[in-house]
Amino acid sequence: MGAVAVTLKWSAVALLMTISSAAAAQDAPAVRFCPNRPSLGASGCTTLPGQVQVELSGFDWQRDDDGETREDLIRSEVTARIGLTSNSEAQIAWTPLGTLRSRDKASGDVMRQTGAGDVTLGWRRALSHPDGKKLSTAVQPYVTLPVGRSGIGEGDWSAGTVLPVFWRINKKWSIDFTGQLAAAVDEDGRGRHFDATGVFGVGYALTDSVTANAEVSVERDQDPAQHVVRTLAAASVAWKLTKRTQLDVLAVAGLNHDAPDARIALGGALVF
Repeated sequence: MGAVAVTLKWSAVALLMTISSAAAAQDAPAVRFCPNRPSLGASGCTTLPGQVQVELSGFDWQRDDDGETREDLIRSEVTARIGLTSNSEAQIAWTPLGTLRSRDKASGDVMRQTGAGDVTLGWRRALSHPDGKKLSTAVQPYVTLPVGRSGIGEGDWSAGTVLPVFWRINKKWSIDFTGQLAAAVDEDGRGRHFDATGVFGVGYALTDSVTANAEVSVERDQDPAQHVVRTLAAASVAWKLTKRTQLDVLAVAGLNHDAPDARIALGGALVF
């Protein structure tokens, strides 16, 4: 009887431990982690209610050489995505620090401007699959407030709408398109004009935690000073360290004269 009692005792303990583990797993908060970074476009997924996803660009360098002037812009960016409902989130993006270096090639004169950039407020509403799986779509209106220093900020307010579409074909492949329509700030910092951008991308999962993306972006900018088309090619790699953290790198090259020549951005994301 003693052996039977011991066996029953330990069986009951094992059963209780199993039930407790299952209950703990059910009580553990779900995580929905699908950063926009490092894509040129946007994802169609939204952050869960009560969670905050932070996306950081610790180093973002861009060079633009038009033949007469060479501009180097170095900045840092932070975006907070705050879950509101199961299919919507609020977004706040800010450039806390930026440095613009302009060099006149004819005279050799160099001008530097340093300061904070503008603040962008947005709201994303997922139209399908807010978890980012299968065919995920969303609409994202936004407005940019001119709180930044001239040269780093745009100098006036702007607004627009982002329309991301993401299709996860299988565990390895995905394709995406992001359209953006905007009332962009004029080059002289006064007034606005129509600007449209389309980003086409293909993603491939190298491993369960590392994904590579290739993208092409085409922008039609109807600034009153000059109507231009900017075409970019981009390659990026994202490494998810955990279910809540990511490191990433983005490299961009201009494909025509009106596009910036090159850009490199290093950063990451986390959700809590």
